[in-house]
Amino acid sequence: MLIKTKGIVFRTVKYAESSIIADIYTESKGLQQYLVHGVRSQNARTKASLFQIMSWVDLVAYYRQGRDLHSIREIRSAYVYQSIPFDVHKGAVGMFMAEIARKTIREEEPNPALYAFLFETFTFLDGTAQQSANIHLSFLLNLCGYLGFMPGGEFSADTPIFDLQEGYFIENTTPSAVQLDQEQSELVYQLLQLPITDCHEIKMNRQQRNLLLDRLLDYYRFHIEQFPTILSHQILQDVLG
Repeated sequence: MLIKTKGIVFRTVKYAESSIIADIYTESKGLQQYLVHGVRSQNARTKASLFQIMSWVDLVAYYRQGRDLHSIREIRSAYVYQSIPFDVHKGAVGMFMAEIARKTIREEEPNPALYAFLFETFTFLDGTAQQSANIHLSFLLNLCGYLGFMPGGEFSADTPIFDLQEGYFIENTTPSAVQLDQEQSELVYQLLQLPITDCHEIKMNRQQRNLLLDRLLDYYRFHIEQFPTILSHQILQDVLG
Protein backbone atom coordinates (compact mmCIF):
# COMPACT_ATOMS: atom_id res chain seq x y z
CA MET A 1 0.00 0.00 0.00
CA LEU A 2 1.24 3.46 -0.90
CA ILE A 3 0.70 6.20 1.70
CA LYS A 4 1.32 9.94 1.81
CA THR A 5 2.24 11.40 5.16
CA LYS A 6 4.33 13.94 7.02
CA GLY A 7 6.92 13.08 9.62
CA ILE A 8 9.84 14.10 11.81
CA VAL A 9 13.15 12.26 11.65
CA PHE A 10 14.09 10.87 15.07
CA ARG A 11 17.22 8.90 14.16
CA THR A 12 19.25 7.44 11.31
CA VAL A 13 21.77 4.59 11.37
CA LYS A 14 24.10 3.50 8.60
CA TYR A 15 23.17 0.34 6.73
CA ALA A 16 25.47 -1.49 4.33
CA GLU A 17 27.84 0.67 2.29
CA SER A 18 25.61 3.49 1.18
CA SER A 19 22.18 3.10 2.78
CA ILE A 20 20.52 4.15 6.03
CA ILE A 21 17.66 3.07 8.24
CA ALA A 22 15.61 6.06 9.38
CA ASP A 23 13.25 6.20 12.35
CA ILE A 24 10.51 8.66 11.38
CA TYR A 25 7.52 9.57 13.50
CA THR A 26 4.74 9.98 10.96
CA GLU A 27 1.40 11.70 11.15
CA SER A 28 -0.58 8.79 9.69
CA LYS A 29 1.27 5.67 10.94
CA GLY A 30 3.09 6.68 14.11
CA LEU A 31 6.70 5.58 14.51
CA GLN A 32 8.02 3.73 11.46
CA GLN A 33 11.40 2.55 10.18
CA TYR A 34 12.43 3.13 6.58
CA LEU A 35 15.27 1.56 4.64
CA VAL A 36 16.67 4.18 2.26
CA HIS A 37 19.03 2.79 -0.37
CA GLY A 38 22.03 4.66 -1.75
CA VAL A 39 21.48 7.90 0.14
CA ARG A 40 25.14 7.99 1.23
CA SER A 41 26.53 7.41 -2.26
CA GLN A 42 28.17 10.16 -4.29
CA ASN A 43 25.42 10.19 -6.92
CA ALA A 44 22.49 9.78 -4.55
CA ARG A 45 19.14 10.94 -5.92
CA THR A 46 17.87 11.65 -2.40
CA LYS A 47 19.73 14.20 -0.28
CA ALA A 48 21.13 12.86 2.98
CA SER A 49 20.33 16.22 4.59
CA LEU A 50 16.64 15.30 4.50
CA PHE A 51 17.35 12.67 7.14
CA GLN A 52 19.06 14.83 9.74
CA ILE A 53 17.62 14.54 13.24
CA MET A 54 14.66 16.92 13.75
CA SER A 55 14.02 17.26 10.00
CA TRP A 56 10.39 17.58 8.96
CA VAL A 57 9.54 15.72 5.77
CA ASP A 58 6.71 15.00 3.36
CA LEU A 59 6.95 11.45 2.10
CA VAL A 60 5.28 8.92 -0.11
CA ALA A 61 6.08 5.49 1.24
CA TYR A 62 5.26 1.84 0.75
CA TYR A 63 3.54 0.42 3.82
CA ARG A 64 2.66 -3.16 4.66
CA GLN A 65 0.99 -4.06 7.94
CA GLY A 66 3.19 -6.20 10.17
CA ARG A 67 6.51 -5.35 8.52
CA ASP A 68 9.32 -3.77 10.51
CA LEU A 69 10.97 -1.99 7.59
CA HIS A 70 9.31 0.03 4.87
CA SER A 71 10.66 1.89 1.86
CA ILE A 72 10.26 5.44 0.62
CA ARG A 73 9.20 6.30 -2.90
CA GLU A 74 9.40 10.09 -2.64
CA ILE A 75 10.57 12.48 0.06
CA ARG A 76 11.00 16.22 0.36
CA SER A 77 11.41 18.80 3.08
CA ALA A 78 8.19 19.87 4.81
CA TYR A 79 9.70 22.63 6.94
CA VAL A 80 13.11 24.30 6.80
CA TYR A 81 14.51 25.55 10.10
CA GLN A 82 15.53 29.19 10.00
CA SER A 83 17.41 29.61 13.30
CA ILE A 84 17.97 26.25 15.05
CA PRO A 85 20.96 25.24 12.85
CA PHE A 86 22.69 28.55 13.58
CA ASP A 87 21.86 29.07 17.27
CA VAL A 88 23.84 26.98 19.75
CA HIS A 89 21.23 27.34 22.49
CA LYS A 90 18.28 26.44 20.29
CA GLY A 91 20.24 23.60 18.72
CA ALA A 92 20.97 22.07 22.14
CA VAL A 93 17.32 22.39 23.20
CA GLY A 94 16.13 20.86 19.93
CA MET A 95 18.52 17.91 20.11
CA PHE A 96 17.44 17.20 23.69
CA MET A 97 13.75 17.29 22.77
CA ALA A 98 14.39 15.02 19.79
CA GLU A 99 16.24 12.50 21.96
CA ILE A 100 13.46 12.50 24.54
CA ALA A 101 10.84 12.00 21.83
CA ARG A 102 12.81 9.17 20.21
CA LYS A 103 13.28 7.32 23.48
CA THR A 104 9.72 7.67 24.77
CA ILE A 105 7.41 7.56 21.74
CA ARG A 106 7.12 3.95 20.60
CA GLU A 107 3.58 3.56 19.22
CA GLU A 108 3.24 2.41 15.62
CA GLU A 109 -0.18 3.97 15.30
CA PRO A 110 -1.44 7.45 14.43
CA ASN A 111 -1.74 10.09 17.12
CA PRO A 112 -2.55 13.37 15.36
CA ALA A 113 -2.57 15.36 18.60
CA LEU A 114 0.93 14.19 19.54
CA TYR A 115 2.20 14.83 16.02
CA ALA A 116 0.76 18.36 16.11
CA PHE A 117 2.31 18.96 19.55
CA LEU A 118 5.76 17.97 18.26
CA PHE A 119 5.46 20.12 15.14
CA GLU A 120 4.21 23.14 17.06
CA THR A 121 6.93 22.84 19.69
CA PHE A 122 9.86 22.46 17.30
CA THR A 123 8.66 25.21 14.97
CA PHE A 124 8.01 27.49 17.94
CA LEU A 125 11.57 26.91 19.14
CA ASP A 126 12.81 27.75 15.66
CA GLY A 127 10.79 30.93 15.32
CA THR A 128 10.75 32.46 18.79
CA ALA A 129 12.76 35.56 19.59
CA GLN A 130 12.24 34.99 23.31
CA GLN A 131 14.76 33.34 25.62
CA SER A 132 14.67 29.56 25.05
CA ALA A 133 16.13 28.28 28.34
CA ASN A 134 12.81 26.96 29.74
CA ILE A 135 11.39 25.40 26.58
CA HIS A 136 12.80 21.93 27.22
CA LEU A 137 11.24 21.89 30.70
CA SER A 138 7.84 22.87 29.34
CA PHE A 139 8.23 20.24 26.63
CA LEU A 140 9.00 17.50 29.15
CA LEU A 141 5.92 18.30 31.23
CA ASN A 142 3.53 18.63 28.29
CA LEU A 143 4.81 15.45 26.63
CA CYS A 144 3.82 13.57 29.81
CA GLY A 145 0.19 14.14 28.87
CA TYR A 146 0.61 12.25 25.61
CA LEU A 147 2.58 9.46 27.30
CA GLY A 148 -0.05 8.89 29.97
CA PHE A 149 1.38 10.37 33.15
CA MET A 150 0.46 14.04 33.19
CA PRO A 151 1.03 15.57 36.64
CA GLY A 152 -2.21 15.89 38.61
CA GLY A 153 -3.56 18.14 41.31
CA GLU A 154 -2.39 21.67 41.97
CA PHE A 155 0.23 23.52 43.95
CA SER A 156 -1.31 25.27 46.96
CA ALA A 157 -0.73 26.00 50.64
CA ASP A 158 -2.38 22.66 51.39
CA THR A 159 -0.57 20.69 48.67
CA PRO A 160 2.86 22.30 48.17
CA ILE A 161 4.87 19.16 47.34
CA PHE A 162 5.00 17.27 44.04
CA ASP A 163 5.45 13.52 44.44
CA LEU A 164 7.37 12.08 41.48
CA GLN A 165 6.23 8.53 42.08
CA GLU A 166 2.54 9.33 42.52
CA GLY A 167 2.50 12.10 39.92
CA TYR A 168 0.46 14.37 42.20
CA PHE A 169 0.77 17.48 44.34
CA ILE A 170 0.42 16.34 47.95
CA GLU A 171 0.43 17.68 51.51
CA ASN A 172 3.72 18.70 53.08
CA THR A 173 5.34 15.56 54.48
CA THR A 174 8.70 14.36 55.73
CA PRO A 175 11.18 15.04 52.89
CA SER A 176 11.64 12.06 50.58
CA ALA A 177 13.84 11.27 47.58
CA VAL A 178 10.72 10.80 45.46
CA GLN A 179 9.38 14.27 46.22
CA LEU A 180 10.31 17.71 44.97
CA ASP A 181 10.82 20.44 47.52
CA GLN A 182 8.39 23.33 47.67
CA GLU A 183 10.42 25.59 45.37
CA GLN A 184 10.76 22.92 42.67
CA SER A 185 7.11 21.95 43.04
CA GLU A 186 6.00 25.53 42.47
CA LEU A 187 8.16 25.79 39.35
CA VAL A 188 6.58 22.62 37.97
CA TYR A 189 3.12 24.04 38.59
CA GLN A 190 4.01 27.36 36.95
CA LEU A 191 5.28 25.51 33.87
CA LEU A 192 2.05 23.50 33.73
CA GLN A 193 -0.07 26.65 33.87
CA LEU A 194 1.60 28.51 31.03
CA PRO A 195 1.65 27.61 27.34
CA ILE A 196 5.10 26.91 25.98
CA THR A 197 4.98 30.25 24.17
CA ASP A 198 5.06 32.02 27.55
CA CYS A 199 7.39 29.73 29.52
CA HIS A 200 10.20 32.31 29.28
CA GLU A 201 8.25 34.38 31.82
CA ILE A 202 9.13 31.90 34.60
CA LYS A 203 12.27 33.08 36.37
CA MET A 204 14.91 30.44 37.12
CA ASN A 205 18.64 30.60 37.60
CA ARG A 206 21.04 28.02 36.23
CA GLN A 207 21.08 25.90 39.38
CA GLN A 208 17.29 25.79 39.64
CA ARG A 209 16.90 24.93 35.96
CA ASN A 210 19.51 22.17 36.00
CA LEU A 211 18.16 20.60 39.17
CA LEU A 212 14.60 20.69 37.87
CA LEU A 213 15.70 19.02 34.63
CA ASP A 214 17.38 16.21 36.56
CA ARG A 215 14.27 15.72 38.69
CA LEU A 216 11.92 15.68 35.72
CA LEU A 217 14.06 12.97 34.15
CA ASP A 218 13.64 11.08 37.42
CA TYR A 219 9.88 11.52 36.95
CA TYR A 220 10.15 9.86 33.54
CA ARG A 221 12.12 6.99 35.07
CA PHE A 222 9.33 6.36 37.56
CA HIS A 223 6.67 6.20 34.87
CA ILE A 224 8.38 4.65 31.83
CA GLU A 225 9.60 1.10 32.17
CA GLN A 226 13.29 0.72 31.25
CA PHE A 227 13.62 4.42 30.52
CA PRO A 228 16.97 4.70 28.71
CA THR A 229 19.88 6.96 29.55
CA ILE A 230 19.54 10.44 28.08
CA LEU A 231 22.82 11.51 26.53
CA SER A 232 22.14 15.11 25.53
CA HIS A 233 20.94 16.62 28.79
CA GLN A 234 24.44 17.31 30.18
CA ILE A 235 25.37 19.14 26.97
CA LEU A 236 22.12 21.07 27.24
CA GLN A 237 22.87 22.09 30.81
CA ASP A 238 26.38 23.24 29.87
CA VAL A 239 25.14 25.25 26.89
CA LEU A 240 22.22 26.97 28.59
CA GLY A 241 24.29 27.94 31.60
